[in-house]
Amino acid sequence: MKVIGIFISLFFLLTGFAQAQQLVDGVAAIVGQEIILNSEVEQYVQNFVLQNKINVTSNPEAYKRIKNQVLESLVEQKILLTKADEDTITVTEREVDRYLDEQLRTLITRAGSETALEAAFQSPMKKIRRDLRAETENRLKIETLRRKKFAETKVSRREVEEFYTMYKDSLPVLKETVDISHILKQVKSGESSRETALARIVEIKEKVDAGEDFSELAKTYSEDPATGSRGGDLGFIKRGDLVTEYEEVAFDLEPGEISGIVETQFGFHIIKMIEKRGEKINTSHILIQLKPTEDDEARVKNELEALRKQALDGESFETLAMQNSDDENVENDKGHLGTWEVDKLAIPQFKTVVAGMETGDISAPFKTEYGYHIVRLNFHEKPRSLSLEKDWDKLQSMALNFKIDQEYKTWITALKNDIPIEYKISTN
Repeated sequence: MKVIGIFISLFFLLTGFAQAQQLVDGVAAIVGQEIILNSEVEQYVQNFVLQNKINVTSNPEAYKRIKNQVLESLVEQKILLTKADEDTITVTEREVDRYLDEQLRTLITRAGSETALEAAFQSPMKKIRRDLRAETENRLKIETLRRKKFAETKVSRREVEEFYTMYKDSLPVLKETVDISHILKQVKSGESSRETALARIVEIKEKVDAGEDFSELAKTYSEDPATGSRGGDLGFIKRGDLVTEYEEVAFDLEPGEISGIVETQFGFHIIKMIEKRGEKINTSHILIQLKPTEDDEARVKNELEALRKQALDGESFETLAMQNSDDENVENDKGHLGTWEVDKLAIPQFKTVVAGMETGDISAPFKTEYGYHIVRLNFHEKPRSLSLEKDWDKLQSMALNFKIDQEYKTWITALKNDIPIEYKISTN
């Protein structure tokens, strides 16, 4: 049931399910004043079956079991929403917008572009956002309700020890982990590349000043692969989402106004203000990138080789990172990237590099999409079983989650007795 419940909570944001809710069809269940449609249940079941590659044709009992679990999860969501309304649980528009913005960014990234997402949902972005908003608000209300309900739940030392004794044979094995630090050097263009790019953007600015259409110029000349084809339109962006140099100029523009030439780490821009909405702006831009040469790359690798030698000779890696790394977080973390399961290192090159290292080693320079790095392996631990001595905090968290899960089951059973539930389809 827990897996089905998690699936349902994520499913809405990964499909165009808002449309299915609008179908006129049979009612699967009535929970208080809320209804659950057959189409909701069937849509969730079909997508769960497809995503988990379950062959229900040869196993009709599995289909029936999944359908019942889906229906019960939907009933629970309706019950919790009813309880949240009874307890006057509210969430602010700002909270909903922030969460929704994050979810939409995730969806756009997974789809590849806004256009691809619109195709998947068969709706324009405005409608996708409108359809998702009510569901997002409901989900946040339920999360707030649960958080408040179990905020005071604690576990004692004895409860953690009892949990470990009872479940130690079925607890997950800790995977191979590494603790790593790095120094990042971005490959920046030399003066000749900069002069070439600057000359090109100056020519384009002259065309803009002469009255040529900004959107057409962006389509023709802009080297931003994400926006060039749509006339440079970046869409609505809130303050803090863009690089500082771009934002400082963009937020000072008035609708219709066009900036001078703006230099950022990405190159040279010309910015046009389309619309302002409070702390959000919609701008379009023309970008001419600064394109590093092979000599620029060689220079960066040589700089990192020199830093590696200094660290191996005894200089503080943290100090070298603070003084030389282009990682924007270096002032806070001093180059420390933290502890990671090896198979969850998001950057493939990091996996490859650390695989051949021993604790204390510092890698040769290697390239990723962010630039060139050297990595120090601070600590390496092979797969092992959890233990009370080494993993108390992790076991305490697991025991607490287990206790909350048990209390939740008791609570939801009591709520079901208080709120009328009428099933319109068989659950046998």
